Amino acid sequence: MGDPVRAQYEAYPYPARDPQDERRRLVTGSPSHLLEIEHYLFAGRIDRTRPFRALVAGGGTGDGAIMLAQQLADRGIAGEVVHLDLSTASRRVAEARAAVRGLANLRFVTGSLLDAATLGRFDYIDCCGVLHHLEDPDAGMRALAAALAPGGGIGIMVYGELGRSGVYPMQDLLRRLAPEDVAAPDRVALARRVVRALPETNLLRRNPLLGDHLSSDAGIFDLLLHARDRAYRVPDVLALLGGAGLRLVTFIEPIRYRPETWIADAAVRRRLAELPDAERMAAAELLSCGMKVHIAYAVPADRAGDPVAILDDDAVPVLRDIGAVALARSLKPGVPLTVRFDGQPLALPLPALAGPIVARVDGARRVGHIRDDLRATVDPRLDDRTFDAAFRATFAALAGINRMLLSRPR
Repeated sequence: MGDPVRAQYEAYPYPARDPQDERRRLVTGSPSHLLEIEHYLFAGRIDRTRPFRALVAGGGTGDGAIMLAQQLADRGIAGEVVHLDLSTASRRVAEARAAVRGLANLRFVTGSLLDAATLGRFDYIDCCGVLHHLEDPDAGMRALAAALAPGGGIGIMVYGELGRSGVYPMQDLLRRLAPEDVAAPDRVALARRVVRALPETNLLRRNPLLGDHLSSDAGIFDLLLHARDRAYRVPDVLALLGGAGLRLVTFIEPIRYRPETWIADAAVRRRLAELPDAERMAAAELLSCGMKVHIAYAVPADRAGDPVAILDDDAVPVLRDIGAVALARSLKPGVPLTVRFDGQPLALPLPALAGPIVARVDGARRVGHIRDDLRATVDPRLDDRTFDAAFRATFAALAGINRMLLSRPR
């Protein structure tokens, strides 16, 4: 019998994408947004003295590969993105998307990520939504780590157990009602009937975080009919990385993995603050119960130094997928910034200078230049200590929700 996972993605390339949509929008996300890669893995600056090599392992219909290749091209960073996938049907969709964009820095390979090292060494490796479908995820993680170039880093996404409440009981039910020997279209049709008829007590029906099964045949197959699918909690992710000789740099979004995000009780917060970092992140997941995926950046455990960009006067703050003017206008002195994660509203306190600071974040000005401009145009009495405190508070809030990152001047 052939590999049922490969057969699934030949029949239902995932996620479902129309190549012509590339004419009107670029699908962005995490991991593998170029700003994140620079900030978390290369101290804010990608080396331009040599071509940058990236591997998207299990690239599917191309979201990660297209995004990264386009962003590298837009920035004028020479190099190559290799899209590697077992499914020829998924590859055809990704190739068609790349053709619409005219991307010349993207190469397609049909094969297994277990053989990644045979393609050479890569400065960055993406593996989004793949490891949890392997027979041996630990072997897959080790194979990717072996393909990293010295000084390189990796971005992964694996399913989160608690935020996928209802998925695995439904998979169990559908294995009984629509086993693998039933034709795939009939399995999809039956799954749709079951979903429509679920009682109010059903965990999948009660989980507002999940919507793939409502979007397309590929979505319902991937979520509810998958032949091989496991989910992770925070300790499992850390063990997966550690087993491959990697260490965590950060989860995305960082604010989710801070337990104080999810609970206001002062006594409980004090107790949580006493826990080691790994236990604090695990506690955040247990408090939230809403993390349906875990997105993480990691580097080899023996890599020297901190790969994260340093916040100082020479750093260049950059907003991710949001306009400075619109965001600045929404920031009112004394009014917290309200965001929602997994349906939970979070109020982020910001300093009075947050709006004027954000308005000056254009992706080119250094932190020191922003301070000098504020002093010249807003408050000539603004001293370095007051500005530094305001900027750090603003950055901490916006970096925590993955909206502000740092780059370094060339």
